[in-house]
Amino acid sequence: MADLLLPTGNHDKPEGRAGQRGESAQVGLNASALGYPALMNPLTSILNARLASGPVPASEVMALALYHPQFGYYRRAEGPWGFEGKDYYTALDCGPLLGMALARRLEGAWEALGRPGRFTVLEPGAGRGWLGRDLLAAALEPFASALYYVHRDDNPAARRLAEEALAPYLEAGRARFVTEFEALEPFQGAVISNELLDALPAQPWRWTGEAWEREVLSQEGPAWVSADPGEAGAWFKAQAEGGLEPGDASVWAEGLPGLVKGLTGSLKAGLFLAIDYGDSAARLLAKGADLRRYRGHSVDGAWWEALGEGDLTADVDFTRLGSLLEEEGLTGATPWLADPGCGLCPSPGWGSKGGHSRALASRRSPLSYHLGKWIRENAPLAEWEARWQELDGATRRARMENLLALTLPGMMGDRFKVMEAWKGGR
Repeated sequence: MADLLLPTGNHDKPEGRAGQRGESAQVGLNASALGYPALMNPLTSILNARLASGPVPASEVMALALYHPQFGYYRRAEGPWGFEGKDYYTALDCGPLLGMALARRLEGAWEALGRPGRFTVLEPGAGRGWLGRDLLAAALEPFASALYYVHRDDNPAARRLAEEALAPYLEAGRARFVTEFEALEPFQGAVISNELLDALPAQPWRWTGEAWEREVLSQEGPAWVSADPGEAGAWFKAQAEGGLEPGDASVWAEGLPGLVKGLTGSLKAGLFLAIDYGDSAARLLAKGADLRRYRGHSVDGAWWEALGEGDLTADVDFTRLGSLLEEEGLTGATPWLADPGCGLCPSPGWGSKGGHSRALASRRSPLSYHLGKWIRENAPLAEWEARWQELDGATRRARMENLLALTLPGMMGDRFKVMEAWKGGR
């Protein structure tokens, strides 16, 4: 869509098909169907006008619900992030550990680039600016003097909160705001996509064994109808392990190539890092990935209800993301040597520095890793341990809770993945 704004949300959201439903839930698009009377939800009237001409693909409903310039979810005056009274919380609500780990990872990239005088970090869909705040606060000299943070997000609630969070760094000339469509001069540094890609409008598809069907919304409710998947069908067929089986289903974000191209276009040299929930293309097909709705810290599959009043998301296809990054000239061979077992190696057998170095030198495709492992290998846990006895009880408890939330099995550390890719040379 020409007027699509870049998404801004960050979510602690589980993987898997949520809100299973039948072939067609006969809900109708009246007040009860969308959760609010039409006069209270302007998106109801807008969608009803479109439905009069026929069914609307689920991806277009998602785009309308999230990005309508006046009434979309990401244009609301109050932000959805946090705990009580909000829709979801993020890794940033759990504490500063993610920013601390990122600071160490980016310092390694800065070293690999030859310690340039300016290391620019662009964060699209930056929300409240908390990741930038935590990153800037954790950076150590001399890297801190080179670090420059760029916040990109036109969400009015996000901008207001980010101005507060980043105030000291804005005043010190270490951070600035840019608009969604503002062109940037080529820079050395990093592009950080933190829970951005899951908010791209995505279209659910499923294979019946004979044909592809796409999910749509009609005047009678959600339904699956036969349609030509085009490029999406060819991709799913190529990625299905052992061939497609009846019931295989996944989501296709049409805008992903353009977004990847736009985000990496200004990066002259450095690191692209994406943090999000999702999986490989094959695993998403096998589990039947679909759209999800988050509202009031609950999750279901009713993406058509109460438009603009809940967040709609889809799993990220990390196989496709890696392929698109390769097309833009990025590789998975980050040009600095990390410690053995850093999480870059695909198997525990690569234990020596020599073996690890050869692996980095030969790797061409970006790979994804569990966030929990990435945190354990990049966070300043040794420093925490060395000073543990000096901390008061409240600080110890807060740090431990932050660590567990991002690393324990079944929590964020399992559900979220990290993909890194490198552009340019040293």
